[in-house]
Amino acid sequence: MATACGFSKELDAFIEEWKTKPGNLIMILHRVQEEQGFISREAADEVAKRTGTPLARVYGTMTFYHFFKTVKPGKNTISVCLGTACYLKGSQDLFDEAKSILKLGDGEVTSQDGQFSLEPVRCIGCCGLAPVLSVNGEVYGKLTRDEIEGIIAKYQTT
Repeated sequence: MATACGFSKELDAFIEEWKTKPGNLIMILHRVQEEQGFISREAADEVAKRTGTPLARVYGTMTFYHFFKTVKPGKNTISVCLGTACYLKGSQDLFDEAKSILKLGDGEVTSQDGQFSLEPVRCIGCCGLAPVLSVNGEVYGKLTRDEIEGIIAKYQTT
């Protein structure tokens, strides 16, 4: 059963337990995102209210840490490594191709149909397979721009 702002009773209890502890904001934001998949404006407002933290500080924390998402993610997450080894082997081209295929504009990270989110990451840990990307954790290596469309097609549902 969800309560205010769609928070579960477990999340409500977690916020109540953590609201006065040092480092509470990051811990609470992690739990909100874990439960809801992202942190909506409404959820940020609720966290600010319950912890007595200014909304600007909540947003400052959310935007400082790359981990926190403020937009509902797609069903599938495409992570393109832009770390040094991958970048030198052309991963920016892979990112640009995926963005084009998904018809994402500047600043957009989720496709209009809600099927895909595209995110740059600094390292996937597969430098020997550069350039790499992963879809929902499944790694694809030694890629060329021409292979991106086929990989995305594997995950598309109608």
